Amino acid sequence: MKKPFNNVVQSWYRKAIKHSKYRWLVVLGTLFYLLSPLDISPDVFPIVGWLDDGAVVALLVTEMSQLMVEQLQSRNKRRATQAANAFQTEDVIISDAMDADVIDVKAVIVG
Repeated sequence: MKKPFNNVVQSWYRKAIKHSKYRWLVVLGTLFYLLSPLDISPDVFPIVGWLDDGAVVALLVTEMSQLMVEQLQSRNKRRATQAANAFQTEDVIISDAMDADVIDVKAVIVG
């Protein structure tokens, strides 16, 4: 079964924008398309001319926001992993220190 044209365009756009090498080229090309007088349907036709621009803007905003959400999730996951590793390291240091009857404590002054 064939995919509708808009699904083909959307999947191509998504793949292109997720590829770091082509991301800014796609974003700049999208902005150029929006500002350019050459459109699929020219803006001189009041409503029909604005529909393609609206679809392109919606596609750009959707894909960029999805990309940002994915990056934030990966950054948070990486930070959580680092924090868990640091916590495990502190446990090892404390247990090693207890074996030697020495505990290293960092002093904090509140005031």
